[in-house]
Amino acid sequence: MLNTQPNMPSYDDFYEGLITAHLGLTTEQSHAMNARLVLLLANHIGDAAVLQQALQLARGQNAAAESASLAGRAAITPVAPSHAAA
Repeated sequence: MLNTQPNMPSYDDFYEGLITAHLGLTTEQSHAMNARLVLLLANHIGDAAVLQQALQLARGQNAAAESASLAGRAAITPVAPSHAAA
């Protein structure tokens, strides 16, 4: 089961580190870094059911129904992060 309770000593420190890691990256590099980070953390978790639950929660409570209704539609282009430096 996915733990959604506070579980980090300092969320601000993690967020600061995350933003710092993106400094100086292009939008493409920033998206690639985010994808690698997600895959690294997913590998660390290693439980398919937990990962599926996290995907559903990250997308919103109606993720399963929404996903079915969007089947066959083109993907939405991600929004460029505002922190990426040119």
